[in-house]
Amino acid sequence: MEEFVKRLQIEITSELEKLDGKAKFKVDRWTRPEGGDGISMVMQEGAVFEKAGVAVSVVYGMLPPAAIAQMRAKHPNIADTKEPMPFFVTGISSVIHPNNPNAPTVHFNYRYFELGAQGEDGKPVSWWFGGGSDLTPAILYEEDAVHFHEVIKEACDKHDPRYYPDFKKWCDEYFYIPHRQEHRGIGGIFFDDLDNKSPEELFGFVQSCGHAFLKQYIPIMEKRKDLPFTEEDRHWQQLRRGRYVEFNLVYDRGTKFGLLTPGARTESILMTMPLTARWEYMHEPDVQAHGKLMDALRAPKDWVPFSRPPSNSSRR
Repeated sequence: MEEFVKRLQIEITSELEKLDGKAKFKVDRWTRPEGGDGISMVMQEGAVFEKAGVAVSVVYGMLPPAAIAQMRAKHPNIADTKEPMPFFVTGISSVIHPNNPNAPTVHFNYRYFELGAQGEDGKPVSWWFGGGSDLTPAILYEEDAVHFHEVIKEACDKHDPRYYPDFKKWCDEYFYIPHRQEHRGIGGIFFDDLDNKSPEELFGFVQSCGHAFLKQYIPIMEKRKDLPFTEEDRHWQQLRRGRYVEFNLVYDRGTKFGLLTPGARTESILMTMPLTARWEYMHEPDVQAHGKLMDALRAPKDWVPFSRPPSNSSRR
């Protein structure tokens, strides 16, 4: 997994630099004193991308009992303990904020987690995969939403026909902002605590999803990056980015886990934040201009048809 995420980071950042044509990624290699290291690559103020970050990390150390207790709810094989336990996690994460309001923000991350001391057989006490990808437009182009979902559905279907419908629903549930009564974006897939097949099978699934990202996103960017836009469009984009910030800081599990982990690298965790965002008191969207988007944010849509398999759900 560690080798995979590092190769994927190079592949994706190379393509994003080509598309931007101006800015280059700053490469920030860091070491965690408590155990682990990573590479954060960030591009800012480019011709196409206002901010784009792609980060990989390998983190290990001792997990405090409070964090272990939360994990036991999904992984009952983890012992109830008052002592810290060794953990290992590696993954790749990215958030990309374009300049043009017609071009959507995108997020993806894929990760692998192990908990517990290695036994004589070399296996951890518990392990799982997590991740997903999702799209957050400020201006909705329905064909972009369909394309984004079709590509990730194709990647899912190679491994299990239950994955896309289950993980699409999970994504819609996860990226919800209760205090706004709307979703962060128009979805994609999301999964966590995935350990219902062999590690080899699930790693293959994660690889398929990771390699699908450029096919999901680059064609959309090529269509939208040079479209004309108004000051009103830019103003609306900034307000929607405000919602993005609210979700990430208040509800996102990865952000909260990262900030609570001893020795956490704050700069890398907050790489997801846009350069600029806006909040206005009692703002009401223009229904004529943004009604379709707001409808999709309040009631998630099925962007591609699928027939739901029997109820032996792959979601835990």
